[in-house]
Amino acid sequence: MPKLFEPLALRGITLKNRIAVSPMCQYSSVDGFATDWHLVHLGGRAVGGAGLIISEAAAVSPEGRISPEDLGIWKDEHVPMLQRITAFLLAQGSVPGIQLAHAGRKASTYSPWTGEGAVPESAGGWPVVGPSAVAFADNYPQPTALDAAGIQKVIADFRAAAVRALAAGFQVVELHAAHGYLLHEFLSPLSNLRTDEYGGSFENRIRLLLEVTAATREVWPENLPLLVRISATDWTEGGWNPDEAVQLASILKTRGVDLIDCSTGGNVPKAPIPVGPGYQVEFAGRIREEAGIMTGAVGLITTPAEAEAILANGQADLVLLAREFLREPYFPLLAAHELGVEMPWPAQYERGKPRVQAAAGQR
Repeated sequence: MPKLFEPLALRGITLKNRIAVSPMCQYSSVDGFATDWHLVHLGGRAVGGAGLIISEAAAVSPEGRISPEDLGIWKDEHVPMLQRITAFLLAQGSVPGIQLAHAGRKASTYSPWTGEGAVPESAGGWPVVGPSAVAFADNYPQPTALDAAGIQKVIADFRAAAVRALAAGFQVVELHAAHGYLLHEFLSPLSNLRTDEYGGSFENRIRLLLEVTAATREVWPENLPLLVRISATDWTEGGWNPDEAVQLASILKTRGVDLIDCSTGGNVPKAPIPVGPGYQVEFAGRIREEAGIMTGAVGLITTPAEAEAILANGQADLVLLAREFLREPYFPLLAAHELGVEMPWPAQYERGKPRVQAAAGQR
């Protein structure tokens, strides 16, 4: 059995395979509400056989949205449509997950196909916050540094969002501490210039993430897994680096986190990132080995052979795909065929299933 199709146990749940749908912003919400688009988008990947499906970043507060069109989970009214989606994913045998997020200084920006940079308040934008009053880029909003009350509100918002996520039927929560959004902004000395207990030393810069993790774990059931997505490096001198990522992962393991979703970058515009197939996998491998925690690999993984090699080489426990799932919603079903695995198709699609030939090597 290829590693890609081995089950993966995470606390009290078991993924039927090690293929996950990575969170992908759809910028298709109004006032944070999920729509039929989200049902079809996520549901199609469940029909396609993914073991874990993580919804796009769901803002824990209105001011935590990246754009006005972001998905949200900051009020109870968001729950019913999310329940409809999770019920469908579960019915297809996929585990539903949700990424909880706060965009920090990268909030109040246009969705990709509507514009660039800051959305002015006159056009539906809002004041943004961050660890320090340092904008991400010249055309991004100028943030206000969070004060003590603001930090406590962020923690409370993540906690309340986790309670709603459970009510909505999600079985996995992922905290978004990557890509230059709020929790990552606190981690990096390039965006965190604070001199209080939330800035300066490594221990201070990770404090908010640890407090959010603790608040989430308090309300998230013991039998359900908690994931954290981090950027393992800022790809910039003087920024967050792989050594700190390993150290953080080791600490998160002791705080009830079950898997580190290993991405990179996002906190520095135009950082020199060596983008290419599997360019982030090495970070997942190092964290897995040195921190002794399960990891997920992500980043331009496009073929079953690439995904299988990552797992077979012990570099990760889970492979997350994004763009490839946009191109091919049925990637797991087709990967099973390519790797010679007999995987059941939905009965409605059975007539389209490729058949494994009796002769060795012929499919």
